[in-house]
Amino acid sequence: HSACSFSVTYPAINSRCNSPNLHGLCSTLTKAKVRSVHTRLLRASPEDHSDDEGVSTATSAVEPSSVEEKNSDMSQAKIISDFCIGTNTFWRKLVIEPVRKYVEIRPGGTAPSDALSKLMAPPEVPGIPRPVWLTILGSVPTALGWYGYYKFSVEEELYQYELQNDKDGKVTGCGGYGTLFPFVYAVIIGFPLSLLDIPLGETILKAAGFWILLGQVNLYRRVNELCEEARDELEITEPPLYEWWALLPPPIDVVVGLRQVHFLSEYWRIKRSEPYDRDIIAEELFPFISTKQRFTLKEFFRTPRMWFWFTKDWDDFEFEFLKDSA
Repeated sequence: HSACSFSVTYPAINSRCNSPNLHGLCSTLTKAKVRSVHTRLLRASPEDHSDDEGVSTATSAVEPSSVEEKNSDMSQAKIISDFCIGTNTFWRKLVIEPVRKYVEIRPGGTAPSDALSKLMAPPEVPGIPRPVWLTILGSVPTALGWYGYYKFSVEEELYQYELQNDKDGKVTGCGGYGTLFPFVYAVIIGFPLSLLDIPLGETILKAAGFWILLGQVNLYRRVNELCEEARDELEITEPPLYEWWALLPPPIDVVVGLRQVHFLSEYWRIKRSEPYDRDIIAEELFPFISTKQRFTLKEFFRTPRMWFWFTKDWDDFEFEFLKDSA
């Protein structure tokens, strides 16, 4: 058997098998004994080398449940990866060729280091460090228009980074094409329909909102995993983000969103061995963005020194309802 190998001795049965009348019965008993031994070997612990009836075993058994769980995890990971790759490939085909060529992934360090070049640069692997101050610089003057490009770029960088570095070529996200363009096309189709009071329009818009929120939660999960890899360099002791905060209303979703921008930028900076550059927005004006500990909602609201530069010297609020349960 593939699960284990063994040798069996059964002298008590053999000694009585010389009689022709008992030959059939002995053969049946022998087969039953072997099947019993085989069953017990599969259930045995690695330390067991003999049974209580004189049966010796040569090797340890393999726990079937652990193999099944491992195979199940691998199967689920492959299903997720295939879905993500298929989604990215499908939506990429719906984008016009000039756009695809412009945003084609490039090696890390291709873009110049000045701010304007970084804002306009196509995605790279390893990803381009885009600190909070740069993200705000691009987003505010364009009424968040540039943030859409930021979203596409970071998703595509993570997608391509996983493809290039996972030993099996598996991914856990749909990339820039698979994350952003379903949302964009859904809004383009659903918004006019909703203006015309066609019920399908509202359904499409709700689906678009659900998809982009799901992608945001997944983005935070992936950023947490990357930060875990570089926890010593980032000087953190735990993942910095609560993924589910993406589902909260403003301004809390903005709090976790800015933290994602900061820590992902720092991770890429470390991966590219670029020098540290102080982010005055994240580290001076709004300290909660760069705080290395992962704080709860209650902790955030009772700790004003994390909020703004002018509340750094404020004492914590001691309200009972803001205390975390033990």
